Amino acid sequence: MTARTLDGEALAATVKDDLRSRVAALAERGITPGLGTVLVGDDGPSANYVSMKHRDCAELGIASVDRRLPATATQAEVASVVAELNADPAVDAFILQYPFPAGLDYTAAILAVDPAKDADGLHPVNLGLLVMGEDAPLACTPFGILSLLEANHVPLAGRHVVIVGRGLTIGRPLANLLTLKYRANAAVTVVHTGVDDIGAYTRTADVVVAAAGSPGLITADMVRPGAAVVAAGVSFRDGRLLSDVDDGVAEVAAWLSPRVGGVGPMTRAMLLANTVAAAERSAG
Repeated sequence: MTARTLDGEALAATVKDDLRSRVAALAERGITPGLGTVLVGDDGPSANYVSMKHRDCAELGIASVDRRLPATATQAEVASVVAELNADPAVDAFILQYPFPAGLDYTAAILAVDPAKDADGLHPVNLGLLVMGEDAPLACTPFGILSLLEANHVPLAGRHVVIVGRGLTIGRPLANLLTLKYRANAAVTVVHTGVDDIGAYTRTADVVVAAAGSPGLITADMVRPGAAVVAAGVSFRDGRLLSDVDDGVAEVAAWLSPRVGGVGPMTRAMLLANTVAAAERSAG
């Protein structure tokens, strides 16, 4: 068995095509959606990721505001930039690029974001609305993963999904999103690297989402033949992008997202979708 590719690049292009028409409709009303980014420090992968987001904006006709602070920035300086973007009518939504340098409180900064401008869907108000099953900006990577599975007709309703990783940006919001009756309606188990035998859980799964940031964590013997596997966790070592999913999984799984061109493009596409939706809400 060779896994079918969960092609995030192709689906992201489709999402962008839809967004172009929505951006054009807003332009006819004299409205230009605006996305802001806040990057603190000089983390190379983060800087590259932010640059890609601004290229995406330019491609779709979305305005972008790029705010960068040095690693020596204080919590008060970060708070000042957040307050500025909250008040800027040209910015419909913005993100705080994770991670922050040591010594800065990322949670405190997130709490200061106006929930209506939360492009990443990580403010407690929006996470709470997700738990309640109410409409709110969705966390970009979980939103992208669900969209990728749905577009490829991976069965989810009533199926067992095992998420490996309990982080704020993927694991926890994805678990809530997948259990919603009106969305995936799946049975979800969340495990993490503190669990002794992760494979005992993943081998029972119809869908495995690896989001632990641990290279090669999920191996072929941990996957039930015919399952779908989403490689959402990545890490960098010696300048190389590494996946949580070992290459051998492709010979066992029925569907597999690639290390490059899988979840990443969908995360960026959903960020754009959240921004355009925020502009549409503001426009009324």
